[in-house]
Amino acid sequence: MSVFRKIFGSISKTEKEHQKKEDENTFLIKKDTPIDESFTIKFNENGGKFLYCENIDEVYDFLGRILEENRWKEKSALVLNSNLKKRFKDFDWNTTEVVNDGHFLFTTCEYLISNDGSILISSKQIAEKKLNELPKNFIVFATTSQIVQTIGEGLHGIKAKNKKNIPTNITTIKHFKVAEDDNFLSYGSSSKNLYLLLLEDL
Repeated sequence: MSVFRKIFGSISKTEKEHQKKEDENTFLIKKDTPIDESFTIKFNENGGKFLYCENIDEVYDFLGRILEENRWKEKSALVLNSNLKKRFKDFDWNTTEVVNDGHFLFTTCEYLISNDGSILISSKQIAEKKLNELPKNFIVFATTSQIVQTIGEGLHGIKAKNKKNIPTNITTIKHFKVAEDDNFLSYGSSSKNLYLLLLEDL
């Protein structure tokens, strides 16, 4: 018998079986978790701020609260997607298409990725801009039908929806904790202070 086993004792067969069952149960819970719930958990772990909306009125309400809470009412929202701009044309705020004039980016996304809580975007949302060229503050408007299990599913979905003109600049945002002080260590970082307005559409 080894010295370690003499000191700490051996694990009995019953204990081993019990541990195996516990491990299997933990795995099953994770495996069977609905993708929307899994996305929410991972997204929050990544530092994102999540707001669930049952209807478009709640989206407007929460959007107003975000602006008020952060004192962004007098700031300009960078909106690069023309369809999104039309959809929110009645909202009381200032918008711009000039990147340097935008205090925060208001955008849609391609998909929400359940297994790592990331957000998949493309040139449809951010044109050909790199993430570090965009404001550090993001407000993303998405729907529950955009949640998929993996990045692979998201890429397949993009290809299926855009057969004739596949968007470029496809990337994911996964880190939603921004350093308070901008210094050379945070230069070029793709981390974003991100709010997600998730509208139920299923």
